[in-house]
Amino acid sequence: MIQLQSEFVVVGGGTAGVCAAITAARKGTKTVLIQDRPVLGGNASSEVRLWILGATSHMGNNNRWSREGGVMDEILIENLHRNKEGNAVIFDTVLLEKVLNEKNITLLLNTNVYDILKENNTKIESVRAFNSQNSTEYIISAPLFCDASGDGIVAFKAGASFRMGAESKEEFGELFAPDKSYGELLGHSMYFYSKNTDKPVKFIAPDFALKDIKKIPRYKAIGKDDKGCRFWWFEYGGEGDTIHDTEEIKYELWKVIYGVWDYIKNSGEFEDVDNMTLEWVGTIPGKRESRRFNGLYMMKQQDVLGQTVFDDAIAHGGWAIDLHPAEGVYSKLSACTQWHSKGVYQIPYRSFVSKDIDNLFLAGRIISATHVAFGSTRVMATTGLCAQAVGMAATICIKNNINPAEILENGLIKTLQNELNIVGQSIPNIPIQVDSNLVNEATVTSSSNLSLNKIPFDGGWTNLATSAAQLLPFKGNENYTFKVFVKADEDTQIEVQLRTSKKSKNYTPEVILENQIINLKKGEQEIEFKFSSSVTENQYAFVTFMSNEKAYLKNSNQRYSGVLSVFNGVNKAVSNNGKQTPPSGIGVDTFEFWIPQRRPEGYNIAMEISPSIEAFRSTNIGNGYVRPWGSVNAWSASLEDKKPSLKIEWKTEKELSEIKLFLDSDYDHPLESTLMGHPEEVVPFCLRNYTITDLNGTVLVTKEGNYQTINTWRFDSKIKTKGIIINVEHPSENVPASIFEVICS
Repeated sequence: MIQLQSEFVVVGGGTAGVCAAITAARKGTKTVLIQDRPVLGGNASSEVRLWILGATSHMGNNNRWSREGGVMDEILIENLHRNKEGNAVIFDTVLLEKVLNEKNITLLLNTNVYDILKENNTKIESVRAFNSQNSTEYIISAPLFCDASGDGIVAFKAGASFRMGAESKEEFGELFAPDKSYGELLGHSMYFYSKNTDKPVKFIAPDFALKDIKKIPRYKAIGKDDKGCRFWWFEYGGEGDTIHDTEEIKYELWKVIYGVWDYIKNSGEFEDVDNMTLEWVGTIPGKRESRRFNGLYMMKQQDVLGQTVFDDAIAHGGWAIDLHPAEGVYSKLSACTQWHSKGVYQIPYRSFVSKDIDNLFLAGRIISATHVAFGSTRVMATTGLCAQAVGMAATICIKNNINPAEILENGLIKTLQNELNIVGQSIPNIPIQVDSNLVNEATVTSSSNLSLNKIPFDGGWTNLATSAAQLLPFKGNENYTFKVFVKADEDTQIEVQLRTSKKSKNYTPEVILENQIINLKKGEQEIEFKFSSSVTENQYAFVTFMSNEKAYLKNSNQRYSGVLSVFNGVNKAVSNNGKQTPPSGIGVDTFEFWIPQRRPEGYNIAMEISPSIEAFRSTNIGNGYVRPWGSVNAWSASLEDKKPSLKIEWKTEKELSEIKLFLDSDYDHPLESTLMGHPEEVVPFCLRNYTITDLNGTVLVTKEGNYQTINTWRFDSKIKTKGIIINVEHPSENVPASIFEVICS
């Protein structure tokens, strides 16, 4: 037996547990991370192989620039750089390296927590665990614990109250709450990978394989080239006990997988399958839902879809409310029902604090949420982001010798929010506090600022079979004139609209401020239009071109931070058919989806803009926002400036121990961790090369080949200086250099 004493114990090594442990460890908290599997990542690991997703929702919703920040972002960016193809085995190594590099983390893999010891009725003293690989029992003690185990083994053993299954509509007024005929639990899933070989490969199905493929109502949706989590709908178990029936559920899913492969290989319904073989089949199911524990607050449907504002917000969500029929793969109903919000929503700290156990945090899919709200909060990028707040809160608790709930009672919630934002959390509508950044005592100037008066006419053509819009950061009460280059197959008309969102920080263009009809002649021509209407405050607006398949818009090859084109398009992977049209009486809004295209597509619409958009100035540095939120919030240099620089100058000498840069890794791109693949290994907006000097030219920092979002430079001894100069290179000839934020401390 080995006894370990720590400050913080995290049970569960999925994305939530990993992000909680890393966040706490980086703040100096001695942390033990216990994982019952041989690899980290949980459902994202090579054992299950589900892609990580969150608020970006495959770029299929209206949540612009919403990818999760901090450690979650760092992991996904690292994976992009090393593994843009989405190999789940490589992703395992990314996670393992991140954890092993933290000197304050003790990692216990293959170690199952099976019991706990309590100091009293409301306080955990230690957890007991066993590693079957080294035949060792562990007793791990600490003042604070986080249960990120998925099924909530620590909270359950500690006697914390929990829920399992759906609540009634009446309990919380959730109009989308399912009835028993639909099902009250989401099931488990398992996947397979196949590949082509250079010679024929036979397949003889095992006796337990499903014989009648028509028992799967969606069998016609099966494609021979589909694999991995594209078969997310291979789901089963929601009608039973998703904890104690897991082994039986696994066998049923194996039955489905081998039956499906037998169908693909041997039914004669598929061409060119002779050389195909199974490469991998999951051996443990990916769990969606089991216990959900009661915290100090329970998230509900109205919080997600209504975008409730919380004083104790510590993260954001944005995945749809995504519920599945309990019969899973055998259901005749749609494999999922997804209803989206018009924008991201806040998630409160209270949902991560057990109401029954004083020193226990909740993280991952077991947090305090109703079954309906859980349909959104359960996805892995969201759980990772939220768990960072748990890790940071644990550090504050250790420092102040308090329990998790006392962060609320002692007014430390603002400290928690600020500490999180400083490491990239980007809590919606909560900027980094002014007094935590010395830059706010300085004068910030630049060698140039991007003045967006022209998006060059140097690209191809986009057909307007689908309505398109250019999303731009408008100045309040400004009237803009635009010139665009169009092509028409014949004499026709084009409808141009100015749209915006009811909520200034949303990107759902449900408000039509103005529309104009413009006559087009056959061939290429320039058109000019001016809007007499405008937004009343600084916020994004949509210069919108309604569909006409006879018309084309000229594109641009230039890309800019915080500027993109969107389309009234379809993404069926997230139940987006161009417009959300829910049945009445379920508490869900009707609205259109305007979504970007993935790179290498997604070109901006070429246009001249008058007056020019001046949202990219150096005065954005120090405003506390590290991504677009209502405006660009970035300094961008002019592309004509061949040696761009940013100067931060104080009236009196300051002592700097750290400089932190927040760069543009395109928070609009989802960066799915597995299977899908991505077009580049470095985001094209990201600042690659730069130097930081003092005002005398002494070099403090030199960086080449950067690809990460946040660059932190800590100095062994404090640097005394009256200012710094950041000399940067443009990422490419078509992308100007940009910085969202600089923090000096």
